[in-house]
Amino acid sequence: MNRRNFIKNSTICLSTLSLSPSILLADNPNTRKFKISYDFDIKSDEKNFPAKLWNPLPYNAPYQKVKFLNFKGNYNNFDINEKNIYDAKTLFAKWDKSSMKKLLHIDLEVETIYRTVKLNLIKMASKENLPIPKNEQLYLKPTSHIPTNGKIKAKANELTSGITDRFKKVEAIYDWVTEVTFRDPSVIGCGIGDAGKMMRSGYFGGKCTDISSLYVALLRAAGIPSREVFGIRLGKSNFSKALGKSDKNGFANISTWQHCRAEYFIPGIGWIPSDPADITKLELVENLKYHDKKVQKLKRKYINSWEMNWIGFNHGRDFILYPKPEQYPINMFGYPYGEIKDEVLNYYLPKSFSYKITSQEIF
Repeated sequence: MNRRNFIKNSTICLSTLSLSPSILLADNPNTRKFKISYDFDIKSDEKNFPAKLWNPLPYNAPYQKVKFLNFKGNYNNFDINEKNIYDAKTLFAKWDKSSMKKLLHIDLEVETIYRTVKLNLIKMASKENLPIPKNEQLYLKPTSHIPTNGKIKAKANELTSGITDRFKKVEAIYDWVTEVTFRDPSVIGCGIGDAGKMMRSGYFGGKCTDISSLYVALLRAAGIPSREVFGIRLGKSNFSKALGKSDKNGFANISTWQHCRAEYFIPGIGWIPSDPADITKLELVENLKYHDKKVQKLKRKYINSWEMNWIGFNHGRDFILYPKPEQYPINMFGYPYGEIKDEVLNYYLPKSFSYKITSQEIF
């Protein structure tokens, strides 16, 4: 693939709720620890070349605590910043033109806890119909890949007709998305996540970014703040090997394990985890039908929870990284992004980029 063209295609007590995950983190049996390592050795056919790298880094939250252990390399410039509209934590490294290898190694440690919000609390908050805070209104706005008009708006109106309760709107949209979408293994990486194109075409096959983006677009069109959460799987799932695995020692090469999830916002309760895309992955990998008991069990779980053998990076869509790359805006920021001169490296191919990401669970 030509690198120059690659980017183009591509009233409830909240204090108790917000504190409880961090309190539980130390001794909850659902707590897990992982060491994550990144190795970059940026490649080019040219002998002497400059290079730039932007790499997404995980955020801290009550359900994921991140500790940065080590950064080393032969870069000429290095920075960690959140200078973008979504506050996406970004590692930036730059190498001047030379024949020297472009190397960078990163180690970090993360502690996670199974993330869930109780349905009875969500339903209580939803009935209050509280106003949406100003800070969350960003996640009602459309982007290039997340339209809220046209066929997206028409479908959202159809699915939520006669419904005024916010959570019931979420349920209606979630039910439809999980039933009509399917995982298409021919899609590259996590998919482009063009919700408008998906709805216009009527083809509902894709991967996690495609399915999560459709879900988010419909929720926004229905007046529910929502967002994709780009991240990466870290290891073994306790539900199915389809949703994460590792060797007997807890080690995994996760270079191609990027995974996009979703969240929606109910005033009075906050951001609620969800993952419609993994329903379709379970169906494909285990050869199950939508109405099979195991699929329906995961569907019930993933309207308000995440299994945390995964870590989140950011919520960015169609935005400009800092420092500004030669090509912008970036569609999404779940993969390392690199440029040699004005050409974009294919982040879907770790070996040619090149990078390697590994995870070791700490028992």
